[in-house]
Amino acid sequence: MIRTALTAEAGTIAALHHRARSTYYPDGLPDDGTDWTAAWRGAVERPDGQVLCVVDRGAITGVASFRPPQDGPADTVKLFQFHVDPDRWRAGIGTALHAACVEQWRADGRRRAVLDVHVDNHRAQAFYARQGWAPDPAHPPAPDDHHLFLCLPVPARE
Repeated sequence: MIRTALTAEAGTIAALHHRARSTYYPDGLPDDGTDWTAAWRGAVERPDGQVLCVVDRGAITGVASFRPPQDGPADTVKLFQFHVDPDRWRAGIGTALHAACVEQWRADGRRRAVLDVHVDNHRAQAFYARQGWAPDPAHPPAPDDHHLFLCLPVPARE
C-alpha cells in the first residue's frame, strides 16, 4: 500500500533514509549534524509538499518526498528524497512508489519533475534512467559538484 506518511512515522522514515543513503557513500555516511527525524517531520508537515510511503506487512519499505522547488516554475515539482529499504531492493517497491509520485504530479498539474542525485549513487542513477529521467540541460554539472541534475517530463492526464 502507498499512502501519505504520518508525522509520527518520522523516526522510522529517518532510519530507512539512513540505511539507504549509507549504501552509496564510499567512506560511510557523513555526519553533518542534521537531525533527520526532525527534517522528515518537517517534510511530512509542510503544507506545500508531500511525503508518500510504501507500507508492506506493517513496515515502511519506501519513501518519497517532493514539493515545488524554490523559485521554480509553477508547473515543476522537485523530488527531494526517494529511498527504498536496501533489504527490499529489486522487489518492485521503487517502481511502484515512482509511479505513485508521477500520478500525484499529474493530478497536481505538474508538467516537469527535477531531482539531484549523488554522483556515487550509480544504482539510483540507473533506476531513474529506467523511469525516463535524463540529465537536466538547464543544470549541467559543475566540475567539482557531487550531484547530477535530472529532469522528467510529466505526461498530462488523458
